[in-house]
Amino acid sequence: MPGAQRSRVTTVAEDASVTQLELFFDLVIVFAFTMVTDLAAHETTAVNMLRALLILMLLWWAWIAYSWLGNVVKADEGIVRVAMFVAMGGVFIIALAIPEAFHDLPGGWYGPLVFVIAYLLVRVVHLGVFLLASAEDEQLRGQVVRWSAGSLTIVGSLLLLGSFNTGNLQIALWFAALGGDMLWTFFAGNDWRLNSASHFAERYGLIVIIALGESIVSIGVGVAGLPISWSITVGSMLGLAVAGLMWWAYFDVAAMVVEHQLQHASGERRIQIARNCYTYWHFPMIAGIVAVALGLKKVLSYVGGAQGHSLSDELHGIPLIALFAGPAVYLLALVGFRHYASGKVLTPRIVTAVALLAAIPLATNLPALAALGILCGVLLVLIAWEVVRYAQPREAVRHGQLS
Repeated sequence: MPGAQRSRVTTVAEDASVTQLELFFDLVIVFAFTMVTDLAAHETTAVNMLRALLILMLLWWAWIAYSWLGNVVKADEGIVRVAMFVAMGGVFIIALAIPEAFHDLPGGWYGPLVFVIAYLLVRVVHLGVFLLASAEDEQLRGQVVRWSAGSLTIVGSLLLLGSFNTGNLQIALWFAALGGDMLWTFFAGNDWRLNSASHFAERYGLIVIIALGESIVSIGVGVAGLPISWSITVGSMLGLAVAGLMWWAYFDVAAMVVEHQLQHASGERRIQIARNCYTYWHFPMIAGIVAVALGLKKVLSYVGGAQGHSLSDELHGIPLIALFAGPAVYLLALVGFRHYASGKVLTPRIVTAVALLAAIPLATNLPALAALGILCGVLLVLIAWEVVRYAQPREAVRHGQLS
């Protein structure tokens, strides 16, 4: 029987790294993120932004469940490998159904219900594997049972009910499902397992990298089919620079500091850092990246002359807000991420976030390309300031001299 158990699940070791199958799964999740960007870009109204945020939160909540599962059992061994592919299929169907999640299109299946069924499939597969993984761990099994008893009941009933309604009622029911799920998870206890701090931190770092990569893809989508020109070239390079500076803000020091704190924490404190710094604080980072992807997509279509726009046209409304507020939210999330783990408040990043929000009224009177240039310039000043001002502690962190 022990051999049979090993053939079904393999426990993750402390020195584990992210498996290729987990990376494959994450790529499918980020494809769904891009569909959220497309949903937001299709109709830039406040209500549609709320819909896009709701879908993004549902996707994130499903993904983080697999991030915790993948830290308990190896994703590419035994029956877990099969389960991951099934879940991946569910995520892909979710992504394909996103354009119809709130407005069913004529012909074919009923879009909102397809979205909900695929989402519940992903969640049920996760639960099944977690129950299998906790078969010999009574404390973890109790946590999984407590969590699932309320979580899936709340999510399943409210999502299904919402799928048969439309408009504000559907949005309200789906937000209630998400909120109830989050609250139940929070109060269901802290008896989870974190077998490898390095694996956990790497998994969340990779999802940030992939999301940033997809924001660059949005640049290409924005100018697809348009003749190359100096304005497209400059706009593309500025967009790439913005993504690169956001990468720098996360990976240069912050990710290393928090991973160090996670590795050296123990007991409930380790679970709290994993939950608060990664599960919670990473969501606004991803939301910020999706928002800036929306803004970049619109800017590049403007500078390329798509849909009758000219190089002198200003970016207005939600696309402009997304372009500047996305990086601001991202920076503030990084402040919370770092502060919870180490107690340090990154004041320059708070100031930069405020400056980005304050720049929106100015940018609304400038050509879209100039607005993108301002965004890039503000982020560049922040990174340059941190590199010079914190040169000594930065070197200590980057060369493993943290104590």
